Amino acid sequence: MNASVIAVGQLREKPFRAMADEYLKRLSRYGKYREIELNDLPEPANSSPTLEEQIRRKEGEAILKAIRPGDYVIALTIPGRQWDSPALARHLEALAASGRGDPVFVIGGSLGLSPEVIARADEELSMSAMTFPHQLARVMLLEQLYRCCRITAGERYHK
Repeated sequence: MNASVIAVGQLREKPFRAMADEYLKRLSRYGKYREIELNDLPEPANSSPTLEEQIRRKEGEAILKAIRPGDYVIALTIPGRQWDSPALARHLEALAASGRGDPVFVIGGSLGLSPEVIARADEELSMSAMTFPHQLARVMLLEQLYRCCRITAGERYHK
């Protein structure tokens, strides 16, 4: 399987960058996996709902430009569908077999995703009902993709 992760913001902290790089390296034996980092916009200390919506929309425009027309977009959102690892592996395997396009997972900035990005998404995925820092969510997503590849390949994985 091939897949991409589009994320607003860069992994600046060395531990997160090292973990992401390690999972991308592990994933490379299962297909082509790419990570696209987009610039996040600074959120002013005294932001208003209008300003926050403008930031979401600008970040959303950058996300939409990074998505190719045939991509199958999976937006990470809190209300999205939650899967256990074996079920997610089966879902991604079925998606790959369907020919609907390579999955592109989208992680928004600190203010979330714009309505336009959510409207473009083919589905929404939730890592948990809890909120995680975006850097950690990206590492967790890459780990789950690696776990799904191992499950699909019939390899042993830690339960």
